[in-house]
Amino acid sequence: MGDKSPDKKSKSQTPSDQTAQLIPETGATKDGVPLSLNRAPAADLEPWLSRIMVAVAHAPADSVRNGLLCNDAGYVRTAIGVDWTVETADGSLEIRDETFLCGQHSKAMPLKFVGGIKVAGFMLKPGAIRAMWGADDGKLVDRIKPMESVGLNDAELTSLHTPDIKPEDWLLAIEDWLRTTIARKGIAPPDSLSQRFEEASFADPNQSITDFADENNVTARTLQRIIKRDFGLTPKQVMRRARTLDLAARLCGVADEEEEEDIYLRFFDQSHQIREFIAFFGMTPKQFLKDRQGLLTLSLEIRQARRLELLNRVDPGAVRPWMRDPLLPAPSELPVNRTGS
Repeated sequence: MGDKSPDKKSKSQTPSDQTAQLIPETGATKDGVPLSLNRAPAADLEPWLSRIMVAVAHAPADSVRNGLLCNDAGYVRTAIGVDWTVETADGSLEIRDETFLCGQHSKAMPLKFVGGIKVAGFMLKPGAIRAMWGADDGKLVDRIKPMESVGLNDAELTSLHTPDIKPEDWLLAIEDWLRTTIARKGIAPPDSLSQRFEEASFADPNQSITDFADENNVTARTLQRIIKRDFGLTPKQVMRRARTLDLAARLCGVADEEEEEDIYLRFFDQSHQIREFIAFFGMTPKQFLKDRQGLLTLSLEIRQARRLELLNRVDPGAVRPWMRDPLLPAPSELPVNRTGS
């Protein structure tokens, strides 16, 4: 069965030098790793959005850090005041002061960034990219594209950031833009089957794909087609990724400790665990722990917060177990427009 050997001391791991230099504004874990302010979107945007987030952490302008990006969902992100260099399936990509569309990942994506962190955006539900802009997730796997690629002027979103804007106000401006865009275009919600499959991967990534298809009254072939379209991966690949990301979140200290045993028991043995981890992150769990990366921890925390809320294991607005309480207001304290008015 699963082996906890990657590191039983990981709950008290100190952040790496790269992480320690970052001064978080939007929150941190208990040992100082920067986090984002992230929450469920306003109620009228929930058919399309999974999460909305803003992360700000300060650092010297010439400081250079290496990290990883990993998404199990499509994202739209606006990055301000920081130079990013990302290794994508299309090659190296340089980003600064722009908004971009991030596809889902089949494996983690190397990233170098100069300066601190100042990024805001939203996580899209599976199939929402297709519903909103006519592009399938499958064509965006391991890729980052400019917003012009889906017919949007970059300035529409990038200009929502102003030098003196507060993080929570930046989120509200993004939500207002989305609300107007969806209403103007009359955009229909994405396929609900993909939403149910994503929730199933959160609940039990070892469950039978055949059983899921039967329970949802679809054939295995139909399920394969829809999941490939809306995730860019096969159903089995989605489940394998969910299992590995839950383990990575635990190693980064942003997972529910009550799930620790279950997370490890999802792997047949330690060799299976290591093999799966290397396939996604290009390193063993022990190597992963030696250099805890702030940007990756931030990304995984957003996923875990959404996952636990979706599974009703954490109340929306609650201070999550991995938060440093004095730095982080609960999401319910943010000025959220829940009515869409």
